[in-house]
Amino acid sequence: MTDQSVPEARTPAPEEGAVDALQEGASEHASSLEGLSRRKLLSTVGATGLVLGAAGGAVGYAARPAEATPLTSVGADQVMFHGKHQPGITQGLQARGHLVAFDLAAGAGRKEAAALLRRWSQTARRLMAGEAATQDDTDVARDAGPSSLTVTFGFGHSFFARTGLEKQRPSALDRLPDFSSDHLDKKRSDGDLWVQIGANDALVAFHALRALQKDAGSAARIRWQMNGFNRSPGATAHPMTARNLMGQIDGTRNPKPSEPDFDQRIFVPSTGEPSWMANGSYAVVRRIRMLLDDWEKLPVTAQEDVIGRRKADGAALSGGTETTDMDLDKTDAKGNLVVPINAHARITRPDQNGGAAMLRRPFSYHDGFDGDGVPDAGLLFVCWQADPVRGFVPVQRKLDRGDALSRFIRHEASGLFAVPGGAAEGEYVGQRLLEG
Repeated sequence: MTDQSVPEARTPAPEEGAVDALQEGASEHASSLEGLSRRKLLSTVGATGLVLGAAGGAVGYAARPAEATPLTSVGADQVMFHGKHQPGITQGLQARGHLVAFDLAAGAGRKEAAALLRRWSQTARRLMAGEAATQDDTDVARDAGPSSLTVTFGFGHSFFARTGLEKQRPSALDRLPDFSSDHLDKKRSDGDLWVQIGANDALVAFHALRALQKDAGSAARIRWQMNGFNRSPGATAHPMTARNLMGQIDGTRNPKPSEPDFDQRIFVPSTGEPSWMANGSYAVVRRIRMLLDDWEKLPVTAQEDVIGRRKADGAALSGGTETTDMDLDKTDAKGNLVVPINAHARITRPDQNGGAAMLRRPFSYHDGFDGDGVPDAGLLFVCWQADPVRGFVPVQRKLDRGDALSRFIRHEASGLFAVPGGAAEGEYVGQRLLEG
């Protein structure tokens, strides 16, 4: 975790309603939708703002909302698939996410990988537009809008040997070094291919996950998969930086697209090497378990010393508001540093790391409790940078040497993936690598 964040998109929260048994007339509503495509339904709602009503619900279930709820902007918001960069990098935090890695099947190579990326790109484009999958759609998201769905694809270190493309493997994709805080499960790390799915509706996100898994067919098999979440859009009275499961405002100093050097820090330049990575980025993925039982035993003042920021509002311990620059030299009446020397926020500051910066876009996760009631919960850390050797690695090495937060977290899985630039109209993601 670092002292950086992506602003959340804010939309009105959907109305809560009790649920009643389906009325006998529900079948009439269902029949009225026959022949009405999801695309047509969405375009009609988008143009008129009509309330979907009972017919928009899942007819056949034992209960439905007592009152009709409109397709709000939460559902109607759409991210474009084609573009200079892949989606899912600069967009705001999404309420639901799935991270999944695939390994190519035995005997599958460059030809099979190209066909798979072509299928995946076509499916991602359709789903992000609120349309059904290309074929054999499960109808899981039939009644929903795009819900800001994004699908992002990347290549792992092992992909290039599997496809005979070792000469095209970027030097920046060299394996991450070992860190003293690592307790990595190799079965949940790395992979030939990586997919990031995010949406503001859980069904829309799962629909994409299932569609892409089915698209993989015999060409690839799932190596690992992780599920995450963030605060729902509209859950707070005003836009604010998200909190993590430790209750801390997490990510105040994230790079912003409005900053003049943002692209330089986050994206490979159009003239960069290898050429197929132009306008792409590198994603470091870490499953970071939070030792919440230990953390929650600390008094709030001790938690704040560990982070270097106030828990209530995210302001630095040196004073001001959340966005006030941290005064690293400020001392108290006894001459002690107000922001402790090993505070997490101090160590991760770019100006304390030679300007190293990452765009963090994480999800929280909770995978249940063990037999003693200890939660398996924490952060699915995803960070983006133009070069992980200059971005993630030096910061993590410094954290290894003395971060006060290290006592309360454990890095359990890890991966590094090359994420090429966005696909142009008529292209699929990775086409310049696989057909270049």
